[in-house]
Amino acid sequence: MNKWGFWHGFSMRIKRKKWMRKDSAAAWIFLIPSGVGFALFYLIPFAMGLFYSFVDNTVDSRFVGLDNYRELLASDSFRKAASNTFYFSAVSVPLNLALSLGLAMLLNTDMHLRKWLRTASVLPLVVPVASIVLIWQILFDWNGSINAWLSGFAVEPVDWMKSEAARNVIIVVYLWKNIGYNIILFLAGLQQIPKDYYDTAQTEGAGSLRQFVSITLVYLTPTMFFVVILSIMNSFKVFRETYLIAGDYPHDSIYMMQHYMNNTFTSLDIQKLTAAATLMAGCILLIVMGLFTLDRRYRKFME
Repeated sequence: MNKWGFWHGFSMRIKRKKWMRKDSAAAWIFLIPSGVGFALFYLIPFAMGLFYSFVDNTVDSRFVGLDNYRELLASDSFRKAASNTFYFSAVSVPLNLALSLGLAMLLNTDMHLRKWLRTASVLPLVVPVASIVLIWQILFDWNGSINAWLSGFAVEPVDWMKSEAARNVIIVVYLWKNIGYNIILFLAGLQQIPKDYYDTAQTEGAGSLRQFVSITLVYLTPTMFFVVILSIMNSFKVFRETYLIAGDYPHDSIYMMQHYMNNTFTSLDIQKLTAAATLMAGCILLIVMGLFTLDRRYRKFME
């Protein structure tokens, strides 16, 4: 009996190894095309950009150390672009998080026209960028709809895109464009929370605020973590709308990192371009790593 059990276990291990070899071979067949594409279009260009940030030019490629980074940090235009980008992300991401969560909680109730409002929240995701820009230009132009509406209340017209108000316009455009997807994610997270928890909390006398803090926020933590990372990434991609609305050299308040890199590319200053891109990638990596650390500590605390 022991011998039979030994040989049976031995044969099962051999069969399992053969199956794993076949399965791993099939996995590699599917992974190799994606890996080649990732290396060709992302990994290799990033490595080349990192290399160019440490040389004097792309022809001779003489190593100059951190000189490109020192010149970059001494540049007024770079500091302006970096501070504007940081301010935009610091303001727009919390606003996006709060508004999308609030609207998701509202749409998760049995309110009137709930299905229509859910559909309306995701419409900005399918609208082409050119149409978005045209709409916002019509609204915020000197002779646009907003100024025409304000004139009815005897308010002086505002040159929205050539004043400090341009920053608020871009924040509104970002929120309008990205809030719908976050609402979908939060709705999915809210619907995974058992209603029994809320019923039990109400029975024990917990108010709405206590239920929100102790139940909703706790069970939405993984979803919220993903939404924060996604919102930060999207805040760094607002250049497309800003560029189409305001052009190469917009008002100082909306001169972003992408504007700086686009202008350095136009002037073929590849060293500063790659140095700026490396710093930007490093900042994003640090932010994401910090968020992962907070999420891990929070999970340990909750356990």
